[in-house]
Amino acid sequence: MIYRSLEECIIDLEKNGHLVRIREEVDPHLEMAAIHMKVFEAGGPALLFENVKGSKFRAVSNLFGTVERSKFMFRETWESVQEVIALRNDPMKALKNPFKHVGAGFAAKNALPLKKSDGMPAAMREINIADLPLIKHWQEDGGAFVTLPQVYSEDPEKPGIMNSNLGMYRVQLNGNEYELNKEVGIHYQIHRGIGIHQDKANKQGAPLKVSIFIGGPPAHTLSAVMPLPEGMSELTFAGLLSGRRFRYSYIDGFCVSNDADFVITGEIHQGETKPEGPFGDHLGYYSLTHPFPVMRVHKVYAKQNAIFPFTVVGRPPQEDTAFGALIHELTGSAIKQEIPGVKEVHAVDAAGVHPLLFAIGSERYTPYQQIKQPAEILTIANRILGTGQLSLAKYLFIAAEDKKPLDTHHVEEFLAFVLERIDLRRDIHFQTNTTIDTLDYSGTGLNTGSKVIFAAVGDKKRDLCQEVPEILKEIPGYEKAALVMPGIVAIQGAAFTDYSQAQEELKSFCMSIQEKGSLPSCPLIILCDDSAFMSAELNNFLWAAFTRSNPSHDIYGINSQYEFKHWACDNVIIDARIKPHQAPPLIPDPAVEENIKRLFVHGASLSGVPTA
Repeated sequence: MIYRSLEECIIDLEKNGHLVRIREEVDPHLEMAAIHMKVFEAGGPALLFENVKGSKFRAVSNLFGTVERSKFMFRETWESVQEVIALRNDPMKALKNPFKHVGAGFAAKNALPLKKSDGMPAAMREINIADLPLIKHWQEDGGAFVTLPQVYSEDPEKPGIMNSNLGMYRVQLNGNEYELNKEVGIHYQIHRGIGIHQDKANKQGAPLKVSIFIGGPPAHTLSAVMPLPEGMSELTFAGLLSGRRFRYSYIDGFCVSNDADFVITGEIHQGETKPEGPFGDHLGYYSLTHPFPVMRVHKVYAKQNAIFPFTVVGRPPQEDTAFGALIHELTGSAIKQEIPGVKEVHAVDAAGVHPLLFAIGSERYTPYQQIKQPAEILTIANRILGTGQLSLAKYLFIAAEDKKPLDTHHVEEFLAFVLERIDLRRDIHFQTNTTIDTLDYSGTGLNTGSKVIFAAVGDKKRDLCQEVPEILKEIPGYEKAALVMPGIVAIQGAAFTDYSQAQEELKSFCMSIQEKGSLPSCPLIILCDDSAFMSAELNNFLWAAFTRSNPSHDIYGINSQYEFKHWACDNVIIDARIKPHQAPPLIPDPAVEENIKRLFVHGASLSGVPTA
């Protein structure tokens, strides 16, 4: 189906059982988000909110809630898009079989976003920010946010649609110090295309013109988060995925998407920031209040009968998990072209994506010798940590395949493979005082923290414990030990106070274990606030261990020492207790959870809809 609008998509989804309409009035203050999460967690349908309290506009969520639904929306263009992306990653394929991709090439040519005009589109009218559905997702959020924005900017040195950047940077609509209807906040992080454009505008002494598109055919939304091959525009990709040309106009010097449901235009001036946040974010915690660019609003436009799309982020999995899976299916082979020798990279969603990467690489440096220690995979690891968004990772576990195939998506098997083979005195490598994800508060400041690589090759070195070793049951003050998985044990300790005390405490803890004997079968010990929670399911461990620790500050070792400048140990300990400087976790509001039950009772709009 080729959609000309978001409404056409919604009608198609409803006709095929993928969408439910909510007739009752629903409050955008916490209720809409809570309903979305309840339905998403059960793998339920997309939701059209027809009666949003305080707004005359409808809203839709969970469009991309499952990979199956996303592929259904793009069912007529999916294969062509995959082929074209493969061609961009490996042009030699086209030379080997030049006629195979004619259909896809024709679609790409006809999808180029070159249909542009001047003047206001006939179907659009001016509105105010206050007219939008002002959706607040979590109790402590600083205000209402746009969570599926398509933020458009052009290169000031080479203006025009084909030199534009389209990114998904959250937009705060009200609250804090923003003057309603006149200002909005744009939260963009490091390694983002819009930052390059603003830097160029600053050097020219001019404000950066920005347009925020909201809604439109779903291809336009997905294109804003795609990691595309070099030289492929997000707008070209949107047209390719949608199977049609998109239309753009210029009004007062701002680019306006004629296909979007809403457009906010404005300018970012050099040095102008305002506090943005807090915001319940995809790591499962609030990102706190920080200064981010403020956009002076020029005009706001809406289509007739416009629909406001939104999503909710929080502790994974959420709808952005399905986004990630969709992107991986489209572009999964791209990383192999960009980093020679890499076979697979998996940003682990359960850990909040950026905190934890798993990777598989090759060991080809000395094929005439038996592999004795990591070599090529260390080169690959450094390439990974220097590539785009992957460079924001904190923990990287990388291995070279042995005799049987490895799959990083089989999390427990992959971790076990690494822990069975890693030499803890040789194969742990730190990077300190470097960049991490803006949303990760485990580090030493905004965007700053450390990284660690755990590398493993060769033959199995140890059998992993299948239950808590007796030694770990006998540590005074740390009685609650629980097995997370073979080779990993969680131990509950007293609450973290500060790093000075933690260092003394962990030194004593390590000595207590060391005095009782060696623990070769338990290479990884997690010190935590709640060992029952940590061990209840693997996703709890992945989330809590890697979002609550900064490698340089929170990794300790039994019998640890420095060999020249290389850190070595017999057993690794990660202090994954909550630290005072870290952001608070997201907790649903019980009163809101109770209120939304009215929509799921017999006769209500969501009666019979699966819920978590």
